Amino acid sequence: MKRERALQVVLMVVGLLYSFWGYLLFDNLWHDKWFDKHCDVMPMFLSLNTVLGVCLLLAIKQPAKHRLMIGYGAWSSLAHASTMTIMSAQAIVHGTHRQDSPQDIVMFVVIGGTLLALLPARQASPAGALISDPRFAER
Repeated sequence: MKRERALQVVLMVVGLLYSFWGYLLFDNLWHDKWFDKHCDVMPMFLSLNTVLGVCLLLAIKQPAKHRLMIGYGAWSSLAHASTMTIMSAQAIVHGTHRQDSPQDIVMFVVIGGTLLALLPARQASPAGALISDPRFAER
């Protein structure tokens, strides 16, 4: 029970953080801050993570039923941290400077690792159940 409560707290924090990025997205799009710099990546990244944040907030009530969404949140955070690490290493090799900081990479690793560590166990399906058969929670 403590593990599920810890997962709910993590889902709340990460969900609110990712959802807040929606404010940054719309504020910057509204004021045309990215179009002058020809930066197309950041608005797309923020839009994906904003939606992920909302989905993680919806998963708080019954995390076991939203295992796939939580797993996606974990793996996408780890993939983002890996990409940032590779890009930062390439920037160092080529002598350029990136605006990302090591703390950004660590944050995504911590988010992904924590979500994976607290991921609910897979629910057993009834024997002989087809994939298309719905699984109803037993009370």
